[in-house]
Amino acid sequence: MNQYALPAVVLVTLATVAIGAYGLRLARTTSDFLVASRAVSPRWNAAAISGEYLSAASFLGVAGLVLKDGVDVLWYPVGFAAGYLALLLFVAAPLRRSGAFTLPDFCELRLGSRRLRKLATVFVLFIGWLYLVPQLQGAGLTLLTIAGAPYWVGVLLVGGVVTGHVALGGMRAITFVQAFQYWLKLTALALPAMFLFGQWRGDGQPPVAGPADMDWLLPDADGMFGTYSLILATFLGTMGLPHVLVRFYTNSDGSAARRTTLVVLGLVGLFYLFPALYGALGRVYTPELAAEGRTDTVVLVLPGAALGTGTAGELLGALVAAGAFAAFLSTSSGLLTSVAGVLSTDVLGRGSVRDFRLSAIVAGVVPSILALRIPGLDVSTVVGLAFAVAASSFCPLLVLGIWWRGLTAPGAAAGIVAGGGAAVTAVLWTVVGVPAPDWAGPLVAQPAAWTVPLSFTVMIVVSLATRHRLPKGVGAIMLRLHAPDALRL
Repeated sequence: MNQYALPAVVLVTLATVAIGAYGLRLARTTSDFLVASRAVSPRWNAAAISGEYLSAASFLGVAGLVLKDGVDVLWYPVGFAAGYLALLLFVAAPLRRSGAFTLPDFCELRLGSRRLRKLATVFVLFIGWLYLVPQLQGAGLTLLTIAGAPYWVGVLLVGGVVTGHVALGGMRAITFVQAFQYWLKLTALALPAMFLFGQWRGDGQPPVAGPADMDWLLPDADGMFGTYSLILATFLGTMGLPHVLVRFYTNSDGSAARRTTLVVLGLVGLFYLFPALYGALGRVYTPELAAEGRTDTVVLVLPGAALGTGTAGELLGALVAAGAFAAFLSTSSGLLTSVAGVLSTDVLGRGSVRDFRLSAIVAGVVPSILALRIPGLDVSTVVGLAFAVAASSFCPLLVLGIWWRGLTAPGAAAGIVAGGGAAVTAVLWTVVGVPAPDWAGPLVAQPAAWTVPLSFTVMIVVSLATRHRLPKGVGAIMLRLHAPDALRL
């Protein structure tokens, strides 16, 4: 057992609470709680976005997938990072110019439909909670691995800490926390990676187990479908993730939102250099994890396995454990804030500070119960499915809503129900574990390749059929989304 790991986790937790308490002093109004009064600078916001985006799937899951499946899964980090390019090109600035506080706000502002707003609320809650469950599971797995603590301790610890400081400080408080935690996560992966790479060279550069040729570039039909479906989900799903989008509402204007996205591309791309290295070196030093079904623990176990149980190996292992816990805390904070914002404005009340705090408690309790009841889910698989749902629902809505004046509320609702509903069905099928027929297996495991085109097609066709339902003042709304900030009054 690593004697330094548990103190490192406790230190990160205490630092999170302390920084959140500092942010609490600045949180006074509803705007502070929902969008930090739209006063976050691009660099600070970029670090906060990167902190919440780099989740359990990024810190633990990607390395575990590389250990298990090799180079075939390198599309995960590529898609996770490249998704911000699509967000930069199509969504960031117009979304900020809309003046909305949440995704349901944008739906009503753009299309003038309360029913569509309610539908969007349901999908925000589903995506948020689906994404939260693996964060809490990762926390339970981390404490179980490094300290032998019961699984439920990690789940309840992260759930309680995050719920507490989100409820007390909202977006204003978690902005400071997430920015700090990005740099902690990067250091926690990068510094041990340097020692691990040096150890690998010192050991004579033992070969990494994997394919000896390039056959992986030409997989079979099912593998090709899954690869392209995964690329589509990660590339387009980013622009539909509620906890990512809500942070762009905190920028001062559309230009600042674009600058924020550019910085995020650099920060996220830098981070994703390291999980693949851990997965590859795991094939050298910890290949038994794949046989034991514990691939998600490779980042936590590798420093001790490669460097030995001496002080150096234990200190680096403790640093990695601290970074992993920071990943769970920061991503959970962003998800809880986005879910609580929607609950407070659309379900439990009218968006007051009191409503937000009550909503944060509800938003934290639900995924904690789910994480305790279904502990065996693969972290990256669940997060990938959350991306598929986001890509099949909010991505078409945002792209068409921002760039096509012909979108109508019935068209948007029909597309979300068709594409997003199909993706949700695939997620539930996978989570429940019901075996799918052979022909349907790949379609259910990676649904984005057919659910995203379905959503776009239905939205366009139904909108054309209901063109008489165009919202009033659509021209003024489109001008508001696209007019340069310098021309805005």
